[in-house]
Formats: sequence, structure tokens, C-alpha cells
Amino acid sequence: MAEFWESTFSNNEKMWGEQPTDNAHVVCKLMQKRGVKNILVPGFGYGRNAKVFYDNGFIVSGIEISKTAIKRAQKKFNNNVCIHHGSVNNMPFDQSLYDGIYCYSLIHLLNKTNRQQLLSNCYKQLKAKGIMVFVALSVKDTRYGVGEKIEKDTFRIPQGLNLFFYTQAAITEEFGKYNIIQATEINEPLHQPTEKHWMIVCQKKD
Repeated sequence: MAEFWESTFSNNEKMWGEQPTDNAHVVCKLMQKRGVKNILVPGFGYGRNAKVFYDNGFIVSGIEISKTAIKRAQKKFNNNVCIHHGSVNNMPFDQSLYDGIYCYSLIHLLNKTNRQQLLSNCYKQLKAKGIMVFVALSVKDTRYGVGEKIEKDTFRIPQGLNLFFYTQAAITEEFGKYNIIQATEINEPLHQPTEKHWMIVCQKKD
């Protein structure tokens, strides 16, 4: 996985462009309403989504597997954010607790064991009453069924990645013990959608 993303970022300087996702703006407002001050972003990339939070006064930290992506991100943030280099499978990278965690379009790239591990590790790094937001592919996305079927609702797409597509039942199974407070299917982008995701919000209990 590390080799794939290092090659991808090296060969595509700004593969997703500079503009953040519509969902990043939605989540930023949600976290502002809940008084979130510091946020961890697993799967930081080159920081296009994290910039929304940074520009709105959040203390931002991240985790990113690609050194190339980290270098580009640090230029964007003038080295004012902490980005840990490594796989989310190796969390935690520090002992910090966060008010919020935002994980966009990452968890569905992992197998079930690693998805469960990521959820558990993120939940452990939340402060009491902190929230974590995951955006993950829905079975209604147009990529569902494309490529080789690996297992139930998991397909290897031509680019070489395995994608897991969530149903409501799968969300309940994997996120249920982390106190789900919202699970909504969303369009991305909002007004001219090309992708269908779930936005799952969990809140840590006292």
C-alpha cells in the first residue's frame, strides 16, 4: 500500500486538485458547532481537506503514508501542522487526545481487520464527548461491482486498489459499538455528484 501511494503522489502532483471536498466544509461546520478545537486527519494526503479546518482556526494534525504528499502538504501549511509519516495501521503515533477526527475516503481501502483496527484506534484517541467522522463508499456508488470481486461487497478495481462498499448493515456491524449519532448517504460533489458515500459520525461517551 505504501508503495502504491508513494508512486501515485509522485506521478500526480495534484491528482484531486486544490479544492476541498464539499463534505469537508460540512464537517467543519459540524465540528465548529460542537466546539471542536483540535482535529486529527488520518489519510492526510497533501492537505486539501485539512486546509478547511486549518483556515478556520483548528489545530490540525495528520497521518499520511506518502512522504511526497507530506512534503507538499507542509509547503501548503508552512510547516505549521504535525503530520506523522506512516500507515494508519500503526496508530497511535502519539499519545494526544483529540476533540475531533476526520477520515475521508480511507477506511474503504482497508480489509475488515484493518478497518476494525482503525476505528478502535481512532476512538481511543478521542477525548470524552469527542466526535469522529468517517466518509466511506456506499454500495450505490457507480464503482460498485467494477473489477474482480474479492469478497462480499469488495472489488479490486483496475487501478489495483481493493474497495469495500458499505451497506447500512455493514455500518451497524463495524461502527455500532462506537456510539453512532449519524449515518447518512451523501453525494460528492453535492450538486453535481459523481460519487456516493456514507457519512458516519460517532461520539465518544464520557
